[in-house]
Order: sequence, then C-alpha cells, then structure tokens
Amino acid sequence: MKLARRSRGGAAIPTASMSDIAFLLILFFMVTTVFSTEKGLDLVLPKAEATQRIRLRRNTVNVWIDREGRISIQDKLMPAETPVEAFGNKLLHILSEKPDLIVLLRVDENARYGQISELIEKMKEVKALKLTFATQFEEL
Repeated sequence: MKLARRSRGGAAIPTASMSDIAFLLILFFMVTTVFSTEKGLDLVLPKAEATQRIRLRRNTVNVWIDREGRISIQDKLMPAETPVEAFGNKLLHILSEKPDLIVLLRVDENARYGQISELIEKMKEVKALKLTFATQFEEL
C-alpha cells in the first residue's frame, strides 16, 4: 500500500508587527541617548578682521584657557598647581590614542600671552603640531 505524501507549506516569518518593533527600538534609543556638549570655560574670544571657517571634525581636541590662566581640555579642568605640565601629559595621552589630532585653542582675549607661549612649546614637545586658534569675526 502506497501512502500519499503530504505537501508541506514553506516556513514563514510573521512580519506584521516588525515595523512596530523597529519603531519602538528607534524611539527607545532616541530617548536614552545622551548627547555630550562641551561647556568649556567662560571666555571672550579675541576678534579677527579676517578669519577662515574650519569645519569641526571628529579628530579635534578642544582646549580652553580663561583670563585667570585655568586650562581645560575636553571639559576636564587641569590642576591649578601645574597646569602646563598637566596639559602636556593629558595631551600626550590623547595623542597616543589618536595621533592625527588637531588642537583647537579657545583662548580668552585677556589671557596671559606667556602661558599661551608655554602651552605651544609643550605642544611642540609632545608632537602636537596641528594647531588652530578660535576667534570671533569682526565686521568692519
């Protein structure tokens, strides 16, 4: 006696609720994501007659120097006792992770020039040779 074979239907994955699940996942990640914004120090940037806009890329490190001489790198304030040495050590640590960084200096217009000069010399020591200064554009 020959038995008749049953034809099996193909395997199907129900996709009716897939869009709902995708929407809920997107909503969850949008609500729980924290966007970091750098605050830096309270500065008055120097004015410039001519300036060129530089598009900020991911390979920049922001350095703030206020009128009291406090230094902040990526929102981390350097110790008051040895800000220049701490700056050099921190910058060297950052450069060891990403060697092709551009240092963006945001310096208060009333900051001490001697300290800025020391920082630039420290940058030369740690081989951070890409540097730009942030300014405000002054229309004539």
